[in-house]
Amino acid sequence: MLGCHIGRCFQVTVAGGSYQDGLTAVLQGHPPGMSITEQEVYGDLLLRKPGADELSSPRKEPDLPIIYTGLNAADTIEGAGNKNHTNGTPMTILIPNLDRHFIHIKQYQDTNRTPRPGHASYASFIKYGPDDDAIGAGIFSGRYTSTIVAAGYVAKKVLKKLGIEVFSYIKEAAGVQCPDIDSAKAMEYTEAYKKMRCDYDPFYQQVYVSGRVNPEMRFLEKMTVFAQIENEIDAIRDMAPKIVPQEIIDKYGVHHILCCPDIDAANAMVEACNNITKTGDSSGGIVEVVVKGAPVGLGEPVFNKLDAELGRMLGIGAVKGVEVGAGFAVKDMTGIQSNDQLHSEDGKVVFDSNNAGGITGGLASGQDIIVRLAVKPTPTIDKPQHTIDKYTCENTALAAITRRDPTIAGRIWPVAENYTAIVILDHIIAHLGYQQLRAI
Repeated sequence: MLGCHIGRCFQVTVAGGSYQDGLTAVLQGHPPGMSITEQEVYGDLLLRKPGADELSSPRKEPDLPIIYTGLNAADTIEGAGNKNHTNGTPMTILIPNLDRHFIHIKQYQDTNRTPRPGHASYASFIKYGPDDDAIGAGIFSGRYTSTIVAAGYVAKKVLKKLGIEVFSYIKEAAGVQCPDIDSAKAMEYTEAYKKMRCDYDPFYQQVYVSGRVNPEMRFLEKMTVFAQIENEIDAIRDMAPKIVPQEIIDKYGVHHILCCPDIDAANAMVEACNNITKTGDSSGGIVEVVVKGAPVGLGEPVFNKLDAELGRMLGIGAVKGVEVGAGFAVKDMTGIQSNDQLHSEDGKVVFDSNNAGGITGGLASGQDIIVRLAVKPTPTIDKPQHTIDKYTCENTALAAITRRDPTIAGRIWPVAENYTAIVILDHIIAHLGYQQLRAI
């Protein structure tokens, strides 16, 4: 299988599947000397994992990561203080699948002859044949996006040191839109939302904060604990604090379910999604990603323009459209309306608007980079649909019985955020190298 690799300077290769033993992200190009822990990585993974709320799949997969390679096992000399620092070798992050049970596999076996409309199950069967990894959709499942989140967290940590912030939020769900909001306030909101999710996540608290899994442990010791956790998933989930929406608003200033920086809009989104779910159907939405602090000139023409590289987020499952800035709305503008005019204030360049989304000619302009992703409704629905038997090509009917997400938009925003970070870091490394050579 080709296509599971991205990047030139910062490279990421992913592998695994929904019901294989797990998933893997291998990273190359990040700097040595970084301190990084599994607790940090999980802080992002818990944002996209299933079973966290009423708008996500009931699968109980905790998405606990293990950093398998790329960190110093001990101080390189006594007292060096560089244990668990990155050492320049490829970093491997494993995400074992802990919620695999035969009853769920049997559900897929019972329906795998009949491809789900809107899903890759027919095309992947034709491409890979009878051995296609169809249990849980394999690498075509949304589970593979956990690898993007894990790798992207590392990228975000590097970017933050360079003064570049990447964040994302839900702009629209089930037809309900979040009103325009200042990007600085939106970033502050998303940080508070992430803090809330960590505080309320029982695995974050019971596995990492408690020290049950910690950086001092060897891989086999961690896996021994993971084997225990697999039998305790329900018990740990029951330790989650009771969610009282108003208390969360009072303490964190965020919505208890959706990362949407307008609480009234978030409430309306949840209601709209639930109303559609009650009919057995699913809904889509829009995710917005913002990059703050990208240097002017970031990007590489002609085939590696920054907006073109960000457009590769069409590779995220369920994403059917990517737009930068005003996007498709430019078709209804005139030139004077579309152009982002600029002027000088106290020796600094200021733009009157940002219809270009912070990118012109494939290069960053110094403004906020704005990218939006159109997320389609979950293809697995609880409604009768007609399909075929992929072995006999006979017509048949399908009523989905597998676990599903009422909407995917609520879980894709951290994937989009971290995918963007991967692209930006890849370009930053090339950009800084070019600028250094230019200066010399």
